[in-house]
Amino acid sequence: MSKILEISNLRKEYNKFLLKDISFSLERGYIMGFIGPNGAGKSTTIKLIMNLINKDSGKIKIFDMDNEKYDTDIKQKIGFVYDENYFYVDLSIKTLHRIIAPVYKKWDSKKFNNYLSDFDLDPNKKIKQLSKGMKMKFSLAVALSHDAELIIMDEPTSGLDPVFRSEILEILSDIIQDERKSVLFSTHITSDLERIADYITFINDGEIVLSCPKYDILENYKIVKGKKSLLDNNIKRIAENYRENSFNFEALVSNINKIDKAVRDELTIEKPTLDDIMIFTARGEKSA
Repeated sequence: MSKILEISNLRKEYNKFLLKDISFSLERGYIMGFIGPNGAGKSTTIKLIMNLINKDSGKIKIFDMDNEKYDTDIKQKIGFVYDENYFYVDLSIKTLHRIIAPVYKKWDSKKFNNYLSDFDLDPNKKIKQLSKGMKMKFSLAVALSHDAELIIMDEPTSGLDPVFRSEILEILSDIIQDERKSVLFSTHITSDLERIADYITFINDGEIVLSCPKYDILENYKIVKGKKSLLDNNIKRIAENYRENSFNFEALVSNINKIDKAVRDELTIEKPTLDDIMIFTARGEKSA
């Protein structure tokens, strides 16, 4: 299948942070959840994709084009929604509509006005009069009104109520019914991704921990719990990470069959959530 986004050996170094030659890709017709703890590199990666900061090395191809060389052409086909408002707060929605519309070759005013109606947004209101949820709805209306093929969302549901979050998820699910389109969705609310994501890319401390179908992750990973006496070298070796105290342990493993059956029979085995996987990987105590 055609890759709508392809990142290869992407590197960006700051004074106290390093994005370590990361690689992942997204095919057309899918939603990818982009997860990781604060400071892991999610926002840096998205800024690099959007060509808002300069990379040190590596390649970013969007629609099979270099994202720096073809920046203007690419942004015609991207809809982006950030967690903060970047519109002029003293202007009304109606005025911003007039300013934004000429920027996009495929701008559809009828579609934009339909979103305003669906989202119950008053076009006469100024941006500074909108709640956080309403600002997010406005950003989403802009992102969806010019036939964007790649929707990039950076923490769009943070701090929003469950009803509106559910509305956003339904909209994203509808978008990818058009198999030309894809969504890269960065969020801390992993339960949202468990509902709609097809793929999960997990970044931690500037490195990609995993990037694969969500189904594979949730089916293959298991949390095993038991008495500390059962934590043998084999479990330590195969665990992605484990935690222990004076009496018990719990470990995240990606292949439960590698644990001896006699030991497995004495363990409690649970299916993890994406949150569990992220927490274990970010805070586990696996020894070298």
